[in-house]
Amino acid sequence: MEQHLRITNKQSTNIEEIIQNELTILPSKPLPLFTASISLSLSTIFPAPLHLLPKHSPSASLPPNKLKIPSQIFSLSNISICSTFSPPKPSFKSTISSSPFQTPLIRGPRRSSDPSYPAGIRRCSIVWFRNDLRIHDNECLNSANNESISVLPVYCFDPRDYGKSSSGFSKIGSQRATFLIQSVSNLRENLQSRGSNLVVRIGKPESVMAELAKEVGADGLFVQREVSSDDVQTEEKIEAAMNKEGVEVKYFWGSTLHHIEELPFNIEEMPSNYDSFKEKVKTSEIRKTIEGLDQLKGIPARGGVEPGEVPTLLDLGLRPNSAISQDGELTANDFLLGGETEALQRLKNFAAERWAKPNNAHNDGSKDGTSDANFSYKISPWLATGCLSPRFMFDEIKKSTTKNGATDSSSSQMNKMMFELLWRDFFRFITKKCSSMKKSIESNPVTVSVGALALA
Repeated sequence: MEQHLRITNKQSTNIEEIIQNELTILPSKPLPLFTASISLSLSTIFPAPLHLLPKHSPSASLPPNKLKIPSQIFSLSNISICSTFSPPKPSFKSTISSSPFQTPLIRGPRRSSDPSYPAGIRRCSIVWFRNDLRIHDNECLNSANNESISVLPVYCFDPRDYGKSSSGFSKIGSQRATFLIQSVSNLRENLQSRGSNLVVRIGKPESVMAELAKEVGADGLFVQREVSSDDVQTEEKIEAAMNKEGVEVKYFWGSTLHHIEELPFNIEEMPSNYDSFKEKVKTSEIRKTIEGLDQLKGIPARGGVEPGEVPTLLDLGLRPNSAISQDGELTANDFLLGGETEALQRLKNFAAERWAKPNNAHNDGSKDGTSDANFSYKISPWLATGCLSPRFMFDEIKKSTTKNGATDSSSSQMNKMMFELLWRDFFRFITKKCSSMKKSIESNPVTVSVGALALA
């Protein structure tokens, strides 16, 4: 097959040359094909000199005015095309390389192609903190820092989380909200000590993130996936908002001991009872803990984004109870202090207490009520908000076991810890399974024949 290019220059007289580019036709399955004839000004498409011309051509230095090429144009946009239907689709292997007409169609948001940035490096990324309020073992934060010139950490207090449930009860009480406020404040301090900061806003995440992305010119949003139906719906809204802004959304998993990708089954096939779940995951690998960064990328200078103030309970529409002052501070008799710093100290103390006390756990990991309450009382709130990583906790207890020597008591303590963390994994994964099923049902509603119902 031959392509004929006729090049005419008004400043030259009677200069006419036909350039033939031989194309090898490769057989392929017959498919319908749309073809078009395009007439474009080369000055708007090709830089000088014209790369399509062979190097030996004397006309290569002449700036041609028009190019008329019958071509496949799936990768072109904003062009008036008169299309005709033609039969079988041949595959072409051209001797001309780097042709813009061979670029595949890319759907969805595209990364910035600014040549001033190294390949694979983003200009600016937003890290949306949710239930991962920590620096240690945070793949989402580490990945954003490794892939970006600048990083904007953000936490958003969603007003929908502080309203009433369908049953009329508050979704978040004042004590839990206070714990969360403290955790966010501590996260900001830890980020600041590493050269970064935390932007705090009150509002719907899909609106807040879209606005911030515009202000700083972000091209990536890094976020940890959650499991509840409400969180999944929020993720869908975020994706839609970011897609409009041309921002790529990257998800990470970091709320469980076992990574969701390491499960020996698809989440839709997860067992519905704990014993079956435990049996299936007992041989699954637990990923290594990701070390926290000592120095973080700075926030973007563009946009002049203000960090914002961490809200009080009153700002969130909540009333302090007797254990909390009007400004949201805890009274002296309350000992639950939120934040990663407190979580790591709690873990250290908790591990020391566990090894100092006599064995109160059975070899199978079952325990008495006091032990269960002790675990929930001293560790669970920090695991729930992501101030403490379950993998980091597992590693620290394991290190403590090795340091103190493997005994029957220490083995029982390790079994006990695994028992608690596996139960936590089970509930999070089963919630994820139910959320996925609900999403599938909503997107593919079941239709029933009225006649079939009448016969039933």
